[in-house]
This record gives sequence, C-alpha cells and structure tokens, in this order.
Amino acid sequence: MRVSTYSRGVVGARPSITCAICGRTILVGERPFRFTPDGRDFVDVCPLCKDQALGYGWVSEGGATLPMHAGDRQPRGLLGKLIGRRQPPVEPMPEPILRQLSRGEQALVEAATLFNLSPHRRTVEGLTRSLGWPTVSILPLSGTNPEVVITVCWEISWYQYRIVLGSSQVRLAQRGLEPDDLDESFRDWNAELNEAGLVVPRLHEEERLG
Repeated sequence: MRVSTYSRGVVGARPSITCAICGRTILVGERPFRFTPDGRDFVDVCPLCKDQALGYGWVSEGGATLPMHAGDRQPRGLLGKLIGRRQPPVEPMPEPILRQLSRGEQALVEAATLFNLSPHRRTVEGLTRSLGWPTVSILPLSGTNPEVVITVCWEISWYQYRIVLGSSQVRLAQRGLEPDDLDESFRDWNAELNEAGLVVPRLHEEERLG
C-alpha cells in the first residue's frame, strides 16, 4: 500500500486567513494581499478579489497612502465624515433603555453591536467609500439557534452576514450583485449605517417616549 509522505498536521502551520471581501479562506500557497479600507487598519484580500479591492478604492500595503488622515481637511457631506473619522469605540446601549425594548428589538440591538465589533464592519466602510451609502436590514431567523441576518445593500451589490446571538460569531453568508435577487423579507430596511460607520437599528422610540 502506498504511503503518503505529506503531513497534514504540520507543526507551526500558519493560521487560516480569510479574505475580507469574499469571506473565503485563503488556501495554503496562495499569496494574500494586504489592503486598508480606511487608511489605518489592514485586511487580507485573496488574489481573486485584488482587483475588486482596488476598485473599491482600498490602498495596498506599501502603496500610496490615502489622501485623508485625521486632522486633514475632510471632504464635505456625510460620506466625507465616514472617510475621515477614526472608528469610535462601540458602546453598548444603556441598560435602562435596553430594558424598555421588546425581545425582538433587543435581538436587533445585540446583532448590530456584534456586527459593529467584527472585522466585517471595515469591509462595509470600504464599500461605502466607493458605492455610497447603503440600505440596511436586520432580520431575526426562526429556529433552535438564535441567528440574525444583516443585509447591507447598494444599487449594484449586496452582502449578507449571519450573527449567532450570545456569541461573537459573525460570518459572511452570501453576497450578490442584484438587489432584486434578495428575498422580500430581507428588504425591510429597518436599520441604517450612521455617520460613524455603525449599523444602527431603527427603533420606535417615539412610542416608548409618548
């Protein structure tokens, strides 16, 4: 019987690297490229998505720096604020306000917070720089495991992320080009991307205050 000399359990093997655009695990032997969507933090991009990263306006490691830095003159408008602003810390909703929310609204808030703490937030910021402001929906799924789907949609592209509540697990589930391909349930735009680049659910505060 032929015995393979290839060892699968290589000591010191590199940790798995995930492409920040397509979410695919970069294979051993593939050369990942390093890009910065915001001029500060770098992410890994697979060879297949390199041109897409350049199309989004991301800057490659060692390449020309972004024209916008903290303290420089910022472009006008809300998009300019997003480009030139450092990422603020993600603060949880105050407990007194959280207690006033329904269980469904609490799930939306928790999912948005977990997404904002994940590396996927940088991907959405980079896309927003080149595609403009997206529409956003947050949809809790029924089932044994409490999962929530966040859909971020532009006119020519959309990304869907699945969040497991009660954990820090956030993963890219699907992406596409045509918004019409999305199921209608995912097109109830009940959230938004704010000026700080955070996904924020639209809650009916006026009903609780009234």
